[in-house]
Amino acid sequence: MGRRETRENAMKLLYQVQIQRDDISEQIERFVEEQQIMDESDKDYLVGVVKGVLEHEAELDSLIAQHAKGWTIQRMPKVDLAIMRLSCYEMKYRDDIPVNVSINEAVEMAKKYSGEQSKAFVNGVLGKIYADLNNA
Repeated sequence: MGRRETRENAMKLLYQVQIQRDDISEQIERFVEEQQIMDESDKDYLVGVVKGVLEHEAELDSLIAQHAKGWTIQRMPKVDLAIMRLSCYEMKYRDDIPVNVSINEAVEMAKKYSGEQSKAFVNGVLGKIYADLNNA
């Protein structure tokens, strides 16, 4: 399947979970089955980042809110929020993914799945978060 497509699937699942907060494990299982994600490394990545984002959601939202000047988490488009949560999680908790790859992929997803201004917004916020994490 490839990491890019698996990352997109992770973002879609995170978006879905934002809207439908019931049994998350069941949603993950159903999603993996519906998308026919058979490769174990793809499945491990998808489940790992989705559970990781959900586990660290408050911390990730705090980082995003701190760097998204003039925006509250509640006002942000849910797709943009899912994209930024995923990228923030990768930057902060995944050593196997280069930061520039995570940010570039997030910008590409924003172009593909969100509004016209989203790519610049996502890029700007994630760039500031990376600089902040790098200085910590």
